[in-house]
Amino acid sequence: MALSCLTLTANPSSVICKCKVSLPTAPHALDATYIRRAAHLADKSAGFTSPHPNFGCVIVSPSGKVSGEGYLYAQGTTAAEVQAVASAAELCRGATAYLNLEPSDCHGDHSAVSALLQGGVKRVVIGMRHPLQHLRGNAVRALRNQGLHVDLLGEDLTSNLIEDAQKECLLVNAPLICRASLRVPFSVLKYAMTLDGKIAATTGHASWISCKQSRNLVFELRGRSDAVIVGGNTVRRDNPRLTARHGGGHMPMRIVMTQTLDLPEEANLWDMSEVSTIVVTQRGARRSFQKLLASKGVEVVEFDILNPREVMEYFHDCGYLSILWECGGTLAASAISSGVIHKVYAFVAPKIIGGKNAPSPVGDLGMVAMSQALNLIDVCYEQVGPDMLISGFLQPLPDMVPVIPSLNETFVVDPTVSPYESRIIFFYKTWDPYGVLSNYSPHPIQMPDENGDCVTWMSVEHYYQAHKFIRVDDPLAQDCVERIKSAISPEEAARIGRSMQKQKPYLIRSDWDNIKIDVMYRALKCKFSIYPQLNSMLLSTAGSVLVEASPHDLFWGRGRDGEGLNYLGKLLMKLRSEFLGESSSSSETPSLTV
Repeated sequence: MALSCLTLTANPSSVICKCKVSLPTAPHALDATYIRRAAHLADKSAGFTSPHPNFGCVIVSPSGKVSGEGYLYAQGTTAAEVQAVASAAELCRGATAYLNLEPSDCHGDHSAVSALLQGGVKRVVIGMRHPLQHLRGNAVRALRNQGLHVDLLGEDLTSNLIEDAQKECLLVNAPLICRASLRVPFSVLKYAMTLDGKIAATTGHASWISCKQSRNLVFELRGRSDAVIVGGNTVRRDNPRLTARHGGGHMPMRIVMTQTLDLPEEANLWDMSEVSTIVVTQRGARRSFQKLLASKGVEVVEFDILNPREVMEYFHDCGYLSILWECGGTLAASAISSGVIHKVYAFVAPKIIGGKNAPSPVGDLGMVAMSQALNLIDVCYEQVGPDMLISGFLQPLPDMVPVIPSLNETFVVDPTVSPYESRIIFFYKTWDPYGVLSNYSPHPIQMPDENGDCVTWMSVEHYYQAHKFIRVDDPLAQDCVERIKSAISPEEAARIGRSMQKQKPYLIRSDWDNIKIDVMYRALKCKFSIYPQLNSMLLSTAGSVLVEASPHDLFWGRGRDGEGLNYLGKLLMKLRSEFLGESSSSSETPSLTV
């Protein structure tokens, strides 16, 4: 499906292309208008949280007025539909709900569907089915089974306006679509060049080609990404920081890709105080330098064959949705040749620098004739200060045509068919098949405080992070507890807790290493005891090994190569045994030691 842009937004808070809002005269014009509005809402959290499936919801009353809106802020936060229904209140009765994406951010969480049903919504219009197979079609079936009229763009509704609206739904969730269909993160190549196609002078000097407005837009692009990739040449020449500096809360991981590990001992990227850095390199490269980087807290990942495709598949397995490439021409050419670059953002400055040997943004691609040139599709143009931003796709987004017959229907035809079930169940992100096992899942818990009073915590992660500072006689520690408790998302709670632990370790309670497993166990037991659907999900994994698939957490997760301790998985398996009556111990504290 082509993704054409009719006009561009000049709003710097959004870098997706937006279509013109047509007057509601053509067939389905109102439906298309409100679906586009839902897609724009879904994009509002970009830069403030790590990339996640983007949901927006618009409630339109029977009189034709917008009565409620909402969007998902981060994984583990209140669903867009719940917010919109609450905002609309009684005006929901008989209303139409417009959703850019089929509901469900987490398996077993039916809050979005329940909100629409309880609010009295009569009709639901959905921009696209969920790209992830384990969530695809579930909400549509649930709503229809409850008697709601559900229309899907491209299936039940078709017209030129509907097609344009559906394109916006695809654009706002392009990273999720790539993850589901291509099994690599959505990758954007960004560069700034002069009018004569140079990214630096012959001396290598490049500050600054683009204007300040363009650079601010780059900060936003970083904020929309899980990680930013550069090559060794960029580190040696520019010594970049690669921080977002966009005013949002999310800071992308920094990745350096280098064959030889020929990097300086001192660099801004080795400063871990704000955000972490990963260096990916050829196996066996400069072992002594690897040890130096490790001493600075830099993670080094070795590959038998270092190429962009292998690296992107690795970070897909790490849960990354979106990657921004800010590399030089050599690495850019390699990434393009490997087929991992999906979109290009080129900032063209009205300057001429000249120079026969001045570098260009893309190195040798092996092409000898203009007929071999790669043509961008769905090209957009936007003036940014004196610069011109040209963006477009190197490859189209995969078609998200529903797979028919579905697994359930196939099972009816052939009862011997069953889904593949691995002996090892990995979980990490909330939108993964078993994402409800994550501490980020949107399930508040109530736990007694020191006085025996019941306190509500937004998630297990909130509870766990706050207890690092509880019972510490210091106003700063008490402030940390309150900040974590009121954090808008589990991600933010974790960010506060981890950063304070790193920056002010004296605020952490002295017995934390001895009690943290008990703290986590109590929170998990509460979560899986009070939510029947979560309990059922946990019990359904009987006989399988549960593994928290974080590549960076060596205590609670598995680590990069399985070297982690996986204590979160162990606690969940212990709880499962207790719930099944298989535990030989009646104690409510875990028999796990640090």
